[in-house]
Amino acid sequence: MLLLSRLRYLLLVLPWLVLLNGCVSQKNLPYLQGKTYNTRTPVTADNVRQQYRLQPGDVLSIRVQSVQPQLNDMFNTVDARAVFNGDPGNLYLTGYSVDENGNIALPTAGVLKVAGLTVEESQTAVKQKVSTFVRDANVLVKLLSFKITVLGEVRNPGRYFVYNAQCTVLEGLGLASDLTEFGNRQNVKLIRQTAKGSEVVLLDLTDPGLLASPYFYLLPNDALYVEPMQARTSRGNAGNLALVFAGISAVVLVLNYLKVL
Repeated sequence: MLLLSRLRYLLLVLPWLVLLNGCVSQKNLPYLQGKTYNTRTPVTADNVRQQYRLQPGDVLSIRVQSVQPQLNDMFNTVDARAVFNGDPGNLYLTGYSVDENGNIALPTAGVLKVAGLTVEESQTAVKQKVSTFVRDANVLVKLLSFKITVLGEVRNPGRYFVYNAQCTVLEGLGLASDLTEFGNRQNVKLIRQTAKGSEVVLLDLTDPGLLASPYFYLLPNDALYVEPMQARTSRGNAGNLALVFAGISAVVLVLNYLKVL
């Protein structure tokens, strides 16, 4: 009789304990928490976007505009409509790839070294090179291979292409449809590739100081990994515990049946 009572008590209490342990505290969910924010005056955070310098493996879009359309087409290998309507991966087939020596090969104009230059500096260099063959040319250079990877506790993990000159951590997470409720907002790993190898830094999304961090702006080939909170593990174990509860319930039923006999 005492054993049956304890089993019944266990069946009633354990599910509630699991649910409580699997809940996420509201204070851990908001981004950029701070007491200085108000509705009257904005809070500023000084930050300078880091300049990305081209490196081998990057892919560029180069468009030449002038009064000589035949010569323009010789350089314009990427259709602007393909950037927005086509598969981003296909742009690698038509863009200008920076080879292992840091060069791109321009039709007729020849080889041009762009590694180590910013996109704006490479645009100036291409214009100087092309002007030898195209009179009064206007040159536009864009980085096609600006992609980031977002993994972990986000709603849509994956690889995303960025088509503007900059992308912040918050924008990158927005591309992945934001964190799930189980994403650890205080421990987001940013993995960045450098000339010396990979570097990893931890970001706290709840800290308003993130806006002034040198890592607030993402660079091409950055990866964000959102760690799961402990509540995720607890919620995941709930399914296994449900099987245990079912087994205990079956034992209780059997014991009750034997007691009646």
